[in-house]
Amino acid sequence: MNRIQMNALALAVSLGFSAGAMAENMSKADYSTAKDKIAAEYKSGKAACNSLSANAKDVCVAQAKGVQKVARADLDASYKPSTKAHYEALVAKAEADYGVAREKCDDLSGNAKDVCVKEAKAAETTAKADAKAQMKTANANASAKETSSDARSKASSEKADARKDATADKVDAQYAVAKEKCDAMAGAAKDDCLAKAKASAGK
Repeated sequence: MNRIQMNALALAVSLGFSAGAMAENMSKADYSTAKDKIAAEYKSGKAACNSLSANAKDVCVAQAKGVQKVARADLDASYKPSTKAHYEALVAKAEADYGVAREKCDDLSGNAKDVCVKEAKAAETTAKADAKAQMKTANANASAKETSSDARSKASSEKADARKDATADKVDAQYAVAKEKCDAMAGAAKDDCLAKAKASAGK
């Protein structure tokens, strides 16, 4: 892990702790102060990237942007806690991780780069699918607590649907990665690879 990555991680941890500490009874002034701190830390982190060049600089900038995005989403979720805010924080992390991973793929070329991009996208899709399933499950649980047995049955069905949707999204993402890996092959080997990928994905 390089110095920029360590700084980004330290920033993310410190912002996470500060946001968590303020989660209870956060005033509008506290929220505004924390938001300004995140903006200042982002500016500082981005400036540190200027000592780098080429793709290393692009990765550094993506990391700084990602840390800022996640910190803002976590702060918003702490200031006004809700199932949706928690979901948006998880999505922000998934998108931030994808942004950094996607930039790192630029160090590669050919099929290796294509596979890298597909794997980064698959990881983002998986994280978002899990976040959506969590949100739907939480909403269904909340609804079940407030209503009749019929509604509880419906809530249970909604939770099952949420898990099913999440699984489908993950399978599609992994299938895309497997197909991309097959592109590096030719002839019977490629056909066999594609057949195995389809079978594994239930296509």
